[in-house]
Amino acid sequence: MGKQRRDVGLRIRYKPTESPSAIDMLQSRASRVFILGLLLVLATLGFYNPIVHNHFIDFDDASYILNNPHVVSGLTWANVKWAFTTSRDGNWHPLTWLSHAFDCQLFGLNPIGHHYMNLLLHVVNGVLLFLLLNRATGFTWGSLLVAALFALHPVNVESVAWAAERKNVLSMLFFLLALHVYDRYTRAPRLPLYLLVIVFYGLGLMAKPQVITLPFVLLLWDYWPARRMAGTGFQGSPPPRSFAYLVLEKLPLLILAAVDSHITMRAQRGGVQSLVDVPVALRLQNAVICYLRYIGEAFWPSHLAPLYPRPLSFPAWQVAGALALLLSVSAVVLHWRERRYLVVGWFWFLGTLIPMIGLITVGEQSMADRYAYISFIGLFVAAVWGLAAIAGKHRIPRVGWAGAALFALVVLGCLTRRQLAYWHDSETLWRYTLSVTEGNYVAHNNLGVALAGQGRANDALLEYRTGNALHRYKPLPLLGLALYELQLGHPEQAMEDCKAVLHDSPDPALQSSAWGELGQAYLGLHQYDQAAASYRTALQLNPKDSGALVGTGLMALRGGQFELAVGQFFSAVKVDSSETNMLLFSHALRLAGREAEADSALAQLQRDSSDLGRAQFEAAQLLKFAGLKPL
Repeated sequence: MGKQRRDVGLRIRYKPTESPSAIDMLQSRASRVFILGLLLVLATLGFYNPIVHNHFIDFDDASYILNNPHVVSGLTWANVKWAFTTSRDGNWHPLTWLSHAFDCQLFGLNPIGHHYMNLLLHVVNGVLLFLLLNRATGFTWGSLLVAALFALHPVNVESVAWAAERKNVLSMLFFLLALHVYDRYTRAPRLPLYLLVIVFYGLGLMAKPQVITLPFVLLLWDYWPARRMAGTGFQGSPPPRSFAYLVLEKLPLLILAAVDSHITMRAQRGGVQSLVDVPVALRLQNAVICYLRYIGEAFWPSHLAPLYPRPLSFPAWQVAGALALLLSVSAVVLHWRERRYLVVGWFWFLGTLIPMIGLITVGEQSMADRYAYISFIGLFVAAVWGLAAIAGKHRIPRVGWAGAALFALVVLGCLTRRQLAYWHDSETLWRYTLSVTEGNYVAHNNLGVALAGQGRANDALLEYRTGNALHRYKPLPLLGLALYELQLGHPEQAMEDCKAVLHDSPDPALQSSAWGELGQAYLGLHQYDQAAASYRTALQLNPKDSGALVGTGLMALRGGQFELAVGQFFSAVKVDSSETNMLLFSHALRLAGREAEADSALAQLQRDSSDLGRAQFEAAQLLKFAGLKPL
């Protein structure tokens, strides 16, 4: 029994058949657990309630939901098939797609429903975590505190307040369900229970591959609190198993993990950074530093941001200091291994972060708050059980440490509520991000997108240029910036960007588009010979480049070659039947003396047009740039 007293929160087993008093104890304990779980739900909903005022964010929400016809159209058999076969946005997560489609089926594009569904999943996850730890350890108050830290910690706001991050809260649901079933399996091993673990694990992987570390977590669970591992048991615990047996037992789960890893890598081929872009040394340095930063966020959650830019290098002293601290903590934990919750909590934190710590680099971020959703549970367990042991050793009154815990939770809840406000809308989010991070070119770019959506074009252009100055855009977004500059009447800047694309990218499609936009920039500067040469080069690379076809048509009109212009505009219309192209085609027909055809094309356009005035303005601008009379 001495071992039980030292290891705070060991599993408590009751035998309800022993006496009526035992039954009464169980009923009283069940009632207490129910009331505490209800309080956890109410506290989480209360602190997160401002989420109902938040909008969609122009940071994957558009691609995942707003501009995704398969999601917007709701749950159909065609969309189910699409969800299981697509790798849109570099992800294979069919259950996540279906959950978004289900939301659209219920709420349409009202953001309140989408956000609140995320919140409800988060609440369920908090309750499941409380019930799991309570049943596995018998330490009700410690289990409640860990669940409350998980539910109210502001680092998890990103996973809840960001509609597109549904995959995080959804995969966590299946992760915890798998752990629940596995805990029952450790008490009474039966094949149906093990098969259910596999099912929940598979469902979790189909929501987000972050749960891929579940087999590793189950091995930790075997060590504590299940105590199935040889040398860790006590009287009344399950028969001990060898480490080799427990690893072999996880083989079906490891196979699932390998299959999902292969699918994920194939889906993310375009987003994975090469070793040239991010060298191995930089990845390792980033991983060591970020482990330390995550620990800092857990205990001092300030300056949280949706994206932390990855530095080009780290000072050697920072890397050495972080590595020394991580190794020191690991050594202390192993030295105190009789306190098994420290071993499990610390290595849960380290192990579950490995897939997201940057060794395989996807995207531009150094780290992300959403990656801590599962990992911080380990730190919370180690901290709560450790503090409880200290309180017991020094006979600290329960009222004292309970009051301190309640105060900490209220502070975290208030910080969570404040963090939610930053996710209110895109402009608020990215302005806040720029205030708490440095050199964040992605935040400048995303703020530009938000401002452009509000019609604040010049403000948006300033953000785009600032982002490009901090970190030159890749060819495709740089080409988009050039087009935006052309639309705002800044041909000189557009010309610089087009030349940069031509220098940086060997892709014929991008080269063609760059030459076409370069021609339009020359056109805006009334440098017609250079414009014509640029358009010809673009068409040599891609004969179906709509912009270059329109440009050569304009040059033909300028040279009085009206029939040639008709042919070029007709080809442009076949590639892109925009109203502007149709107007230019009709205008060329009229100049060529083909009045009836011109009238017919114009009549069709007037019949089908949704915004003829805008098309007339754009066509007039192009003609003006070409030195021609407007329509």
